[in-house]
Amino acid sequence: MTEVEVPQFFVCPISLQIMKDPVATITGITYERESIEHWLQKAKDCMCPVTKQSLPRNSEFLTPNHTLRRLIQSWYSSNESNVNDKISSPTFPLEKIHVKKLVVDLEVPCYFEKAMKKMHGLAIESERNRQCMVEAGVVNAMVHVIAKSFKQGRTRCLEEALIILRLLWNSAAMVNNMKHLVGENFDFINSLIWILQLHKVDNNIKMVNEVMPILKSTIEVANSTIVGNLKLDFFIEIVSVIENNRALSLQAIKSALHVLIETCPLGRNRVKIVEAGAVMEIVELALDQEQEKNITELMFILLAHLCSCADGREQFIHHAASIAMLSKRILRVSSTTDDQALRIFTLISKFSASNEVVKEMLRVGAVAKLCMVMQADCASYLKEQARGILRLHSKAWNNSPCIQMYLLTRHQR
Repeated sequence: MTEVEVPQFFVCPISLQIMKDPVATITGITYERESIEHWLQKAKDCMCPVTKQSLPRNSEFLTPNHTLRRLIQSWYSSNESNVNDKISSPTFPLEKIHVKKLVVDLEVPCYFEKAMKKMHGLAIESERNRQCMVEAGVVNAMVHVIAKSFKQGRTRCLEEALIILRLLWNSAAMVNNMKHLVGENFDFINSLIWILQLHKVDNNIKMVNEVMPILKSTIEVANSTIVGNLKLDFFIEIVSVIENNRALSLQAIKSALHVLIETCPLGRNRVKIVEAGAVMEIVELALDQEQEKNITELMFILLAHLCSCADGREQFIHHAASIAMLSKRILRVSSTTDDQALRIFTLISKFSASNEVVKEMLRVGAVAKLCMVMQADCASYLKEQARGILRLHSKAWNNSPCIQMYLLTRHQR
């Protein structure tokens, strides 16, 4: 095989690779779009790498060099059999008209699967592709595919649809549009819950991991009517995700906690979340292993919300290790965790403090930890919370060694 020399003007001066999307700057030099855009964003002094003349940072001043692109494409087609193996075929920029053609193909049964797989590949390939797909209406198409799959009970290409939607959702152009598209769409939420139920049965962990971030984002933009009319089955499915935490990704667990936190401010939802068994599962999750800081904070925020109702406190107390788990985390994770833990202890101490609970707090070290908060180098509002809890049951705890030690040492700091 004869090795073919690449014409120098086909090569980007920055990346030194054959250009796929050549664009000319106002200085007249042509670069690969991705390379020059990255250069303009990161360079301290915004200037042309070749001529050293000043350049505007805004990529709107970059002009597509269509003539050069056609020359590169023609050259590669003519020399495809002779080019060096290290020189791959240049993949030229995706155009909106091609994506719209794929969207139309989704409505033709014999083309549906091929179109979905093509869009899946394009979405994974680059941010520029994803932007083009957003502008061509692919997000609307994926929402329609998911909802239609739910209504027809079919799962063909459902995984691709979820992946494409998740990748496109975060594109800047879609942030403001998703509220209207899925935030007022009960069918879409029902579709996602159907997918969870379906793949929980066949233990398809990958699908559950794909669904949960989308469900989290959907709940965040959902209107109050939809959030206020969520059924018990919805919360049972979300709690089951927390229950199966060992098999799932951290992102799926975080998403489940976020969904419950977003929905529990409504009193009727809080009761349903408790009824779904969330309190017990969160305590079990906290006991299972040392969680990362972010997950621990989410768990404690949710527990504090749920313990604000009587049924939530009853479930919390009913778990044999809940008070010990709570006290163990204080002063070990973050000020947010400390704040929420003390808030839970305040609720328990005020409204659910039977003799057994008061004794349990002393036995497992919760009272000792409250005394440590009083002496620790932490925020004054946390000290005030701890002081308030200790005052509530000072008579029951007054003779304990930890209280006496606190009284002996509190003036020494």
